[in-house]
Amino acid sequence: QVQLVASGGGLVQAGGSLRLSCATSGGTFSNYVMGWFRQAPGKEREFVALITGSGASTSYADSVKGRFTISRDNAKSIGYLQMNSLKRDDAAVYYCAARRSGGNQYECWGQGTQVTVSS
Repeated sequence: QVQLVASGGGLVQAGGSLRLSCATSGGTFSNYVMGWFRQAPGKEREFVALITGSGASTSYADSVKGRFTISRDNAKSIGYLQMNSLKRDDAAVYYCAARRSGGNQYECWGQGTQVTVSS
């Protein structure tokens, strides 16, 4: 099982950008699908994006499509979420997670990093 630590959150103005990182250890990173999720105050946790183990395929929530880009560097065992054109609705705690390729549940979760968007 892989351990994950998310970082890179902070305060950004609407329209600005942030890049989140997810450092992993304890497993073979390329064997895991990596996903990003977020949870805003008073809302349920929602899916943001995922990337397959090789990086060949990605998927995005409609709310972030065209603005966010998920990527990974398997040589460094780090996943990324590039967040552009940020909106107030993007403010949330962002979590990175991992599941085994072929699995159907995210079994490894980071503690999350706070993204605050000001207007």
